[in-house]
Amino acid sequence: MKLVKLITADLKIRAEKMRLNKYLSESGVASRRKADELIGQRRVTVNNNIITILGLQVDPEKDDIRVDGEKIKPEKKIYYLLNKPKGYVTTTSDEKGRKTVLDLVRTNTKIFPCGRLDYNTTGVLILTNDGEFANFIMHPSNKIRREYLTKLSAPLLREHKIRFEKGIVLDGRRSYFSDITFPVQNNYRWVKVTTVEGRNHFVKRMFKALGYSVQELKRVSYGTFNADNMKTGQSRIIDKKEITEFMKAYSN
Repeated sequence: MKLVKLITADLKIRAEKMRLNKYLSESGVASRRKADELIGQRRVTVNNNIITILGLQVDPEKDDIRVDGEKIKPEKKIYYLLNKPKGYVTTTSDEKGRKTVLDLVRTNTKIFPCGRLDYNTTGVLILTNDGEFANFIMHPSNKIRREYLTKLSAPLLREHKIRFEKGIVLDGRRSYFSDITFPVQNNYRWVKVTTVEGRNHFVKRMFKALGYSVQELKRVSYGTFNADNMKTGQSRIIDKKEITEFMKAYSN
């Protein structure tokens, strides 16, 4: 009986604790990956001790956890869909003083973008304070479907379309567009492509590999999310039902 009590007590203790990066992620500070970076930069303290151990277990009920001296408290999870316009950087701050996507979302909650869209790339962008969700939506193993509308420097040749669908070598591995269509009749400079890739500048680099430059780029959809009925620069809250549907579509 004594042994059973000891085991039960140990399980209770372990159940109350979690990895520090997970707690920071669930508190809306950043994704787990970014949280690890903050720890590596010695910006995180637990009970007034600077932490450098990435796998540290903490007890959110008892431990005083801070980032840059600010105490971290769990927040209600919130999700925004933004139809990003040109001229905004996809980050929470910019050393050059440029406008960021946070300037377009009215909220008192500290949020961050899930992934990036280039300065002059437009379209669907998700912002949240849910680090776990951000980690899920950006992880390459989950193969989130992304659809882009592009305007090319020259009409896309039929043989190049076939090569993109079969795959070309990029970053040392075979890469491809899973679908290619032409939304404007008899205009082969406007091309809509679908991919599950999240690599930096993937669409632009794919076209560049065969001699094209991308003059316009818009992310039309990201998983189950799209901005079909939203004006450029407009944002809206994503409700729980939409998040549930997204997770159901992409969870293994």
